[in-house]
Amino acid sequence: MNKKLTYLSLALLPITIISFLLKEANFIMEEKDNKQNVVESKTINVSLSDKNTTLELEEYVIGVVAGEMPALFDIEALKAQAIASRTYVINHLSRNDEISSTISDQVYLTKEEMQTKWKTKYDEYYNKIKQAVQDTEGLIMYYENTPIKAYYYSMSNGYTESSLNVFKEQNDYLSIVKSPYDEDNSYIETFSKETFCTKLEITCNEINISNIEKDESNRVSKITINNKTYTGIQVRKKLSLRSTDFTIIEKDNNIEITTKGYGHGVGMSQHGANNMAKLGFKYEEILKYYYQNIEIDKL
Repeated sequence: MNKKLTYLSLALLPITIISFLLKEANFIMEEKDNKQNVVESKTINVSLSDKNTTLELEEYVIGVVAGEMPALFDIEALKAQAIASRTYVINHLSRNDEISSTISDQVYLTKEEMQTKWKTKYDEYYNKIKQAVQDTEGLIMYYENTPIKAYYYSMSNGYTESSLNVFKEQNDYLSIVKSPYDEDNSYIETFSKETFCTKLEITCNEINISNIEKDESNRVSKITINNKTYTGIQVRKKLSLRSTDFTIIEKDNNIEITTKGYGHGVGMSQHGANNMAKLGFKYEEILKYYYQNIEIDKL
């Protein structure tokens, strides 16, 4: 194109249009800068069981993937986990100086702990996880330019759960979606009547269950047992159940509880991610399925 004509065309544009184009260009640059300036350092402080230590971010992510997801899972699921774990710590460190290495935050395994866990499979599993982390190096999830709270859990009951229902947090990217990819998500646990009543702190003559309320994800939100009302989360914690999707029956003078799923249900189902990967879904598709309307971009 003739440069003189190009300059002439720009000169003839109304001032309002030129102003709009300049604003759009500035917005794009600001948006890029916002994403690049999320963290100032590639090292993080981790609180281990016996001491605090400083780790390179990517080294930390390898240890978390090793601690949080089975190494035999599909490589695309491991990549999704790497990005979720990296995002989780970046979001966490925006509010805290350090992160623990336990289930209160994210489980982190040292190389020695990996060797103890995997034994003869150590080299194979370590290299597999390291590859998943390297292939996604520096990638995290954003919602409206902010690193998200990348919650995840073991297995769904067929639906994810809302962060509002579990953590009392309104995060639009953590709403309820169907998760049909989990398999074998039922589990039966039997309690003696005495243990059941002791843990729930109720009298134990008869067991009367009523007023069961469930949310949109089919998890118990409220339940009354022997005239005492609990949230589903309270029952799960007191009885150490796998999830809040549960049914309770009296059987052979015992209490039998069937749960579906494993974990709080918010965010990514790890077993669901693995089964999606087996079906051919890539890590970007897995993450954008479980976390709605997010972007995946470099730090």
